[in-house]
Amino acid sequence: MRMPEIRTLPVADIEIPAEYDRLYDLVYNLWWTWSSRAHLLFSSIDPVRWLRYRNPVELLINVEPRRWESLLLDQGFQNSYRSVVGEFDRYLAGVETSWFRRTFPDYRGGPFAYFSTEFGWHDSLGIYSGGLGILSGDHCKSASDLGLPFVGVGLLYRRGYFLQTVDADGDQQHFYPDYDLRRLPLLPVIGPGGKEVRVGVEFFDRTVQLRLWKAQVGRIPVVLLDSDVRENTPADRQITAVLYVRGREMRLCQEMLLGMGGVQALRALGIRPSVWHLNEGHSAFSVLERMKDLVKREKLPVAEALRRVRDGSIFTTHTPVPAGNEAFPRPLVAEYLSDCAKRCGVPVEEILSLGRADPDRDDGQFNLTALAIRTSRRVNGVSELHGRVADALWRHLRPTEAQVSGERWISHITNGVHVPTWIGPEMHDLLDRHLGGSWLDRLLDPGFAQAVMAIPDAEVWAAHEAQKRRMITVARERLLGQFARHGWSPKELGRLERWMDPSALTLGFGRRFATYKRADLIFRDPARLEAILTNAAMPAQIVFAGKAHPADHPGKDLIRRIFEASLSPTFEGRIVFLENYDMGAARSLVQGIDVWLNTPSRPHEASGTSGMKVSVNGGLNFSVLDGWWCEGYDKSYGWVIGRGEDGVDSATQDREDAASFYATLADQIVPCYYRRDPATGLPVEWIGRMKKALARLTPRFSTERMVRDYARKLYVPAALGEEPGAVIREAQFWQP
Repeated sequence: MRMPEIRTLPVADIEIPAEYDRLYDLVYNLWWTWSSRAHLLFSSIDPVRWLRYRNPVELLINVEPRRWESLLLDQGFQNSYRSVVGEFDRYLAGVETSWFRRTFPDYRGGPFAYFSTEFGWHDSLGIYSGGLGILSGDHCKSASDLGLPFVGVGLLYRRGYFLQTVDADGDQQHFYPDYDLRRLPLLPVIGPGGKEVRVGVEFFDRTVQLRLWKAQVGRIPVVLLDSDVRENTPADRQITAVLYVRGREMRLCQEMLLGMGGVQALRALGIRPSVWHLNEGHSAFSVLERMKDLVKREKLPVAEALRRVRDGSIFTTHTPVPAGNEAFPRPLVAEYLSDCAKRCGVPVEEILSLGRADPDRDDGQFNLTALAIRTSRRVNGVSELHGRVADALWRHLRPTEAQVSGERWISHITNGVHVPTWIGPEMHDLLDRHLGGSWLDRLLDPGFAQAVMAIPDAEVWAAHEAQKRRMITVARERLLGQFARHGWSPKELGRLERWMDPSALTLGFGRRFATYKRADLIFRDPARLEAILTNAAMPAQIVFAGKAHPADHPGKDLIRRIFEASLSPTFEGRIVFLENYDMGAARSLVQGIDVWLNTPSRPHEASGTSGMKVSVNGGLNFSVLDGWWCEGYDKSYGWVIGRGEDGVDSATQDREDAASFYATLADQIVPCYYRRDPATGLPVEWIGRMKKALARLTPRFSTERMVRDYARKLYVPAALGEEPGAVIREAQFWQP
């Protein structure tokens, strides 16, 4: 089970006094991204630069030498340094007593390999776009916390995902930064001779070379592939430049490098996974590389190689609608897979048949979801509802035995969030005081909810208000820069000080601006919305944030319409749109918002996780019964938009959901927020809802619960050769 060491090469020009040399280990381990004490330590080195960069590698590169002289005499800094390093070392050493080791002490298999096209660990490392990447990042963090034998594989996008601005007309503008990889918390991988490791992916007319980088996430490594090396042509060096590039052939090249290059990278590093987890269809080409390898190295027939590959594969689908599944023209794929077919000794059409979405109809496309489903023994959705939807959508691809039984074939493991990453500092300190400093280790214990409910109302409200004030401060700063760029005068900019009233009920809407998420649903009756938001006795306000893919013109139109509405005399100061929604903005919003708004067209939301992050901070959810909210909703701590019915046409659903939104907001949510106890002045009923949301939803919708489920239901059973559906229960392995 022990993973081979992945050696790396220092690349940054960092000079640190010997007394503080462990800072180097800290900055190159993304454990710091979920350690509040590490953040405070970095900030104390240089508060201005830390606030500017939020990247400790960049921070250390730019520290003035004379600053180290003063820090060497600073007893407070020395104590903080020793404390953080001690905490870090204890964390790394704790793998021997981790949940996985205690639960599965007899496990001797290889690691679980997790492939994802994006990873969101921190806003300083921009190789993510949204929900899928944030989930992947949180998955890695909890796999580390729980001590799983685990390795991640992804692509290193030198220019990342686009940064968003909104111009004075409300039109989204996008541009791509050019990251200096030497200034990021990543290191290139080297081999035994000290040279950088290279692997090559064969296309039909050339071989593309890949450099390997390592991101260390706590106890686990993630290998990132980079085509920007001198051995490649200038054109091929651009393949891994941009995440979710719109060109279809370039996207195909990216996903072949991810899947095929990822398999080769693990092989080159001596890592032999027992289980291969494909997180969405982007990495599905990995199964073809593994199949080709078995045919070539073990001389297996293609059918037997495919069976072996399938037995060790797990596929998680995140898309409940056919149009959301990645597909490419079959002639294009045939060209690129010609070498793979040749090496397997089969016609390319035999390979292409694995990616046919409908066996009875040729749509001319090679579908990566179909490829992943056909070549994985275990397939899961990301919420209970999504599992049912995905099973119905893909039931025609079921194995024969599953078709005969008629039972559900695609299972589900509901998504979660990494609590230490998303909880705000005041709420974290509150739980530390009342539950003890190790409460995160007891998150799934039955006593967690009871302990949360016992916290005094006044302290819960004070923690929430502090986080809300900080959120509003951050929002005003962003708006100030945004409108100054638009040419507003100082007098006009001064109006921003009256926007976002900290005492007003504040709703938040932050997510990708895809049309099915219906960001404009609440504007169906502007007069009704105005009456609710501008009620002098009980005012409300809404914060919007989110990006539309550059090729998604309807999504960009949504942004423009909401931006225009936010500047109308009716809604100015009551509705705001924050540009460039990223992890930093998301943390601020979910930590301080009162109510999180979610309005997807059911059943198009596979899961959603932003509302879970709000619950971790005691915020409340107001959502359509879709995705995770079908499992999380309880009227004692949340509200529902619409009736949650299937089979309703979109026009009717829009009309009914809008009416439900207005009625519930005006008649239930707003009065509840403003109802105060005469003796204390506190919104006692509201705080009770907050405490219930924090107590009941946080454990259920954490990635700690989620990753435990993956280990018990999918990873370990697959590694042990159990039949799909088998669950390895913790009691079978627990050693007191």
